[in-house]
Amino acid sequence: MQKAIPRSAVLSWAMYDLANTIFSMNIVSFYFSVWVVNKMGGTDADYSFANAFSMGLMFFSAPILGALSDQISRRMPFLIFTTLTCVLFTALLGIGGLFLSIVFFIIANYMFQAGLIFYDSLLPVVSTEENRGRVGGLGIGLGYVGSFIGMGSGLLLLDKIGYVGVFRMTALLFFVFALPCFIFVREPVSDRGQRIDFGAMVRGAFQQVFKTIRHAREFPGLLRFLVGRLFYTDPVNTIIVFMGIYVINEVGFTENEAQILMLVAIAAAVAGGFLWGSIVDRFQPARSLLWVLISWKIAILGAFFIAVLDLPKVLFWPVACLAGISLGGTWAADRPLMLKLAPKEYLGEFYGLYSMVGRFASVVGPLLWGLIVNTLGWGRPAAVFSLFLLLVVAYIILKPLKENT
Repeated sequence: MQKAIPRSAVLSWAMYDLANTIFSMNIVSFYFSVWVVNKMGGTDADYSFANAFSMGLMFFSAPILGALSDQISRRMPFLIFTTLTCVLFTALLGIGGLFLSIVFFIIANYMFQAGLIFYDSLLPVVSTEENRGRVGGLGIGLGYVGSFIGMGSGLLLLDKIGYVGVFRMTALLFFVFALPCFIFVREPVSDRGQRIDFGAMVRGAFQQVFKTIRHAREFPGLLRFLVGRLFYTDPVNTIIVFMGIYVINEVGFTENEAQILMLVAIAAAVAGGFLWGSIVDRFQPARSLLWVLISWKIAILGAFFIAVLDLPKVLFWPVACLAGISLGGTWAADRPLMLKLAPKEYLGEFYGLYSMVGRFASVVGPLLWGLIVNTLGWGRPAAVFSLFLLLVVAYIILKPLKENT
């Protein structure tokens, strides 16, 4: 009989989702990018290449970290190490000028992403087969709370402590809310004498990746979904990263207005998750995902035309709300569709490929933005329009799936 899992462990595990979302919201999505471009005279490319580089490191090392997570007897020491390293380098942002801060950001973002692998692998420790979905959902829900805490704290304190102060506040909040996970989540005792052949582990990790890619060809619907996912997660991830810069520099929002806009978009994403969840249950995930992509295309075209035609910035409020609703809908439809297409006996194997697609999109999207805005000199509206084109491609790829899923 399985030992009862303490509620303190479950809540503490979920609290880590709140903690790391504060970093994601404040550093990756808003304050650091705006600081680089608007306060330090950097370019979109400076930030986009730093983001892409850190995600590229994660893309290539994730299979190794995943294999390590599967083989080691304890994951918590690795989660503590990656979290504390991320916290340290987040607190150092703003010290030593732009170049050094970008280096610190690359390290912090990589450690943040690496920590997610070890954090996710602790889910079986704090849940059972019967309640795993509910426990995971609790983490997601608290993640949205983290978004409000991070952006709300910045809104209240930015004028008083400045951007560098917000970076340090973010580091402190990440540490404080992550601490209960380190204290109350207890891994089961296992054989500490296990020896790991690191070379064999690395070879095995990449052999498994190539095996999974070959295996995916046996399931055409699944392969079509994964290819389509690359094209729609690319613009979604890019919008998350560059929305702050865009609304301030292209639409004309003040810093305070932009922060409030982000809070409204987050609230819309929460509502969108519930709304689209009901739609997915009623109309099937593939059809629902296509509708989500249509809503994304409308939002992105709205963002494009408001900037290009110099329309009143008040029009961007419904655009931001629609983007938030679309974001909630993306994950509400995306994950159930993956579950429906992947054979149950190979679900873990294909979820690894599913995650790799998302990470690859997180590399390509920022690179494409920096290339269009600065290298080619076409400007941010052109970069936004390129995201619309990617969504059109995704829609065309995924449309045949709606008949059966």
